[in-house]
Amino acid sequence: MYKVLISDKLGQAGLDLLEQQDDVHYDMKTGLNKEELIAIMPEYDALIIRSGTRPDADIIAAGTKLKAIGRAGIGVDNIDLAAATKHKVIVMNTPRANSIATAEQTMALMLASSRYTAISHSSVAAGKWERSKFVGVELHSKTLGIIGFGYIGRLVAQRAQAFGMTVIAYDPYVSSEVGQEMNVQLVELAELLPQADYISLHTIVTPETTKMINAEALSQMKSNAILINVARGKLIDEDALAAALSNGTIAGAGLDVYFSEPPENNPLIGLPNVTHTPHLGASSKEAQRAVGEQIAQQVVDVLRGNPAQHQVNPF
Repeated sequence: MYKVLISDKLGQAGLDLLEQQDDVHYDMKTGLNKEELIAIMPEYDALIIRSGTRPDADIIAAGTKLKAIGRAGIGVDNIDLAAATKHKVIVMNTPRANSIATAEQTMALMLASSRYTAISHSSVAAGKWERSKFVGVELHSKTLGIIGFGYIGRLVAQRAQAFGMTVIAYDPYVSSEVGQEMNVQLVELAELLPQADYISLHTIVTPETTKMINAEALSQMKSNAILINVARGKLIDEDALAAALSNGTIAGAGLDVYFSEPPENNPLIGLPNVTHTPHLGASSKEAQRAVGEQIAQQVVDVLRGNPAQHQVNPF
């Protein structure tokens, strides 16, 4: 009997799939700290996580029976991939299961940031009627700059074009031919920053992309620019962004993710020109069902000796 530990919340569809397997038993134990995880890891053949659990080298080494770590979602920056590879632990994710939800959340934040949706709602809820105070801007005819033109970035481009936006993108790993097929011009980052009215981040966290939106990058943006981030909080230097929003270097931001979550003593919280959501990019019923089912099936397959799907640390 294979034993699977689920240390973050997982959609019911994924739990149901595991429940139906005759050779798999799972335990869902959320909110465990590092020491608690280390203590129980020797019992388990696989670990399923989301963004809350951070399997580091110590946790992975403690999993003496561990064969697989399944990330229900895309980002694997919370996993020590080098340690997993060293111990021959397969790490998998679900790269497209929540992509539509993330693209739609991006558009929602673009619209909300442009039309004062959150702050005007609070105004009406407080009994006020301040129509002249909340005059926004349209997406139509504006330029959207997408940083990271993978699957989600391309979904965002399609939706933005439906609003009548011009889309440009920066991604050193994507060919200009891909952009041409989608009527999107691939440009260098130095070209994108001063051209875009909206900038949306859709890249992964690496040493090169960590805090790529810093004071220097912000200084190159338009004063009317709005920054959207539904990818990873570590892409932004939050102190620099707070300063830029406070002094008028850029106009606004729509943020779903933060450098540390939940954000504590974050300089961006409370700024009137920031629309916040609590990491809801993948939080649709459809996406939750898809990521749960997919990662559960992938883990079961690996435990049974079948080829791994969406393995991110080939060895």
